Amino acid sequence: MIQRELKRVKLVVKYSKKRQEILFELKKERNLDKIFVLQKKLQSMPPNSLPIRLRNRCWKTGRSRGVYRDFGLSRHVIREMAHQCLLPGLIKASW
Repeated sequence: MIQRELKRVKLVVKYSKKRQEILFELKKERNLDKIFVLQKKLQSMPPNSLPIRLRNRCWKTGRSRGVYRDFGLSRHVIREMAHQCLLPGLIKASW
């Protein structure tokens, strides 16, 4: 899964400029036939080159759910590292 995500990142970077140019042309275009041609160009791009396909993953375990953006780690790893005092400024809540 991690390798698949890295492949998607590469595809997004590779096609981002081309996708932006086509979308810019599509916004200002008024001719219906030209709009259809531009839409066809967008659809011919690989589906994994869409930025919406990217998913935040834990850089240590590759887990996709419960990932904190500040650390880039999943909640399980954050808890373990907090118990080992590896994350500065993070304390366990108690009430």
